[in-house]
Amino acid sequence: MTRPRPPQRIAFLGDYVPRRCGIATFTRDLCEAVSAAAPRADCYAGAVNDRPDRYRYPPRVRFELMERDIHSYRRAADWLNFNNADVLCVQHEFGIYGGPSGSHLLALLKEVRMPVVTTLHTVLEDPNEGQRRVMNELVRHSARLVVMADKGAEILQRVYAAPREQILAIPHGIPDVPPHRSSEAKEQLGVDGRTVLLTFGLLGPGKGIEHVIEALPAIVATHPEVVYIILGATHPQLLAREGERYRIGLEWLAEERGVKDHVIFYNQFVEPADLMEFIRCSDIYITPYLGLNQITSGTLAQVFGSGKAVISTPYWHARELLAEGRGTLVPVADPAAIARAVHHWLDHPDELERIRATAWKHGQTMIWPTVARSYLECFAAVVTENRHPPRTAFGEWTASTRSYDPPERKLDHVKRMTDGTGIFQHALHTVPDFHHGYCTDDNARAFLLCTLLEGLGGSASGEILHALSSSYLAFLNAALDRGSGRFRNFLGFDRRWLEDCGSEDSHGRALWALGVGAARCHYPGQKRLATHLLDAALDSVPHFSSPRAWAFTLLGLHEYLREYPDDDRALNTRKTLVNELLRLWKECATTDWPWFETSATYENARFSQALLQSGHAMGRADAVHAGLTSLRWLASIQKTQSGCFRPIGSNGFYSRDGARADFDQQPVEAQAMVSASLYACRITGDAVWSREARRAFEWFLGRNDLGLPIYDPLSGGCGDGLHPDRVNANQGAESTLAFHLALAEMIDAEHTHPTCLT
Repeated sequence: MTRPRPPQRIAFLGDYVPRRCGIATFTRDLCEAVSAAAPRADCYAGAVNDRPDRYRYPPRVRFELMERDIHSYRRAADWLNFNNADVLCVQHEFGIYGGPSGSHLLALLKEVRMPVVTTLHTVLEDPNEGQRRVMNELVRHSARLVVMADKGAEILQRVYAAPREQILAIPHGIPDVPPHRSSEAKEQLGVDGRTVLLTFGLLGPGKGIEHVIEALPAIVATHPEVVYIILGATHPQLLAREGERYRIGLEWLAEERGVKDHVIFYNQFVEPADLMEFIRCSDIYITPYLGLNQITSGTLAQVFGSGKAVISTPYWHARELLAEGRGTLVPVADPAAIARAVHHWLDHPDELERIRATAWKHGQTMIWPTVARSYLECFAAVVTENRHPPRTAFGEWTASTRSYDPPERKLDHVKRMTDGTGIFQHALHTVPDFHHGYCTDDNARAFLLCTLLEGLGGSASGEILHALSSSYLAFLNAALDRGSGRFRNFLGFDRRWLEDCGSEDSHGRALWALGVGAARCHYPGQKRLATHLLDAALDSVPHFSSPRAWAFTLLGLHEYLREYPDDDRALNTRKTLVNELLRLWKECATTDWPWFETSATYENARFSQALLQSGHAMGRADAVHAGLTSLRWLASIQKTQSGCFRPIGSNGFYSRDGARADFDQQPVEAQAMVSASLYACRITGDAVWSREARRAFEWFLGRNDLGLPIYDPLSGGCGDGLHPDRVNANQGAESTLAFHLALAEMIDAEHTHPTCLT
């Protein structure tokens, strides 16, 4: 039998203090506890930053990564490999890593060559598609999965098919504090002579604190000495999104119920020493959480282990910790039950003391030194199983084995091209061209980009994206003529519309962007406005004659119907437009010319993409067949002998019986081919479409007829096309947005459908 080999270099990854969140505190406490338990080991941490100015970390933090920058995850993996970390302990919680459902973390896990032990702070019983995919990848890339409650182990096996031998239950660590009476701490905090109820942690609606306040009138009627301390700052993400609305609502509720003299709000993120003072002064701790699927609660563990009586709703961690009479469980959102539980303990002080002693004794199994020893045993086991130093993996870093690494996103030119009205159409080199003003086409594309980036994460901050997307959506709102239900397209620099009605194509592009916004916008106001505008403009489309307007609208309806699947009008419109495209296909397509029209002109792959998406969603095999057949033909004619992408040129296009134009090649063609190919890969699993997507994307980077990059990494802009002898140096909105949309889709595909970029 192989003797476990103690790890010498132990790396931890997660949020880290002074960042103010529970994961940051846990990562710090675990790292310090393991270091104390294994003084000969080198324990250090990697911190996840959620803001560009970063934090002043302690020396224990030796590397950092930016939450929304996928490149920093890969750099962190390289650093860990090259520094020969024996084991990496990852703290996982949905919401602390970038990308859809935190998928940026997978970029790191795929590259590291040491064993990974993942501590799961949340185990979802009913995950969405993205969360399930991320969890499945965590199971695949982790040597061990640590949960803090037995229910977590059961869910991992049942929902994610994780092997039982891969799962380890280790309780949430807590400080080792002696049992104590609360009178001295109460005097220090000015609540001597009061019976103290306490709830602490980051505040948000899911905490259910309002139900404790609702219970207070009944409690203070017989126990007027009771005071309820609500300790903790509003959750930073909630604060950024809604401000202090939840806390203010609690304050109003206390006033309305006549108990404001019995409630103390302390709106601070307290340091550990101060927190212990509040815990010491409390008599009863209450966790009235509304969600029952919470597997881990650090606040519950700490207060319980300090020897305090706990009243809690029956979420999973509370059920296990308070079992066998170690606390009291009450139904969710039941103020009367909370009041009865408080009354029972205050009316039976001997039983209250017994509960406290029982809690403290059980808590001794959860103190950090004990928890650290369990982690060290786990680390030693996985290190013994993995005998190859991570640095030796360097020799395996060939181009065929490493993940596809697209360029880093740079939105400088997008921001430069945008003012308070919207994004300008054209540029003179890298300078906005005021003379040609704005158009709906480009503002729709720009709004679409911002919406995708908000969900994807990246180097751009959420505040910048919110400001940009607000301008673009405001433009679309102004462009819509409510009387006709049609979008105008061109707006002069003097903010005067240059037409009464825009093109059908521009209308379709606007609906495309609005459909994505209605489904994916992070900001409720934008989401509602996008939905309203789509509703006001949809009825015009069935009367259109432009097939591309039909296709663009279908792309928007595909997203919209994923969010609102029961909208009959949208469903009927989708059916009508799919039938119209298939009618064109049947009338025009032949074996030698499998296309929708007698000529292939611009944004050609959107026809194929629209039928693939809608056909797959509708279960229409005829639509999927037409989409794949047309896309396969398009890929075959847009390729040079050397294998690079060559889109149909706009200087003449391609007629069925005529010559094919090779120039001027437009960025929107490459972007359309990227989108359609990625979707084809998703629904077929055929790697040929992965290669087609990469081929089209690499056209931007210089894999083209002239071997010249179209995308400019210095400005963040993209040239307006490829001529026979040069790149068009003007970096207009359409071209720049085409590159950034293609880049966003490539990054999204890597994490949501990794087989599409292998």
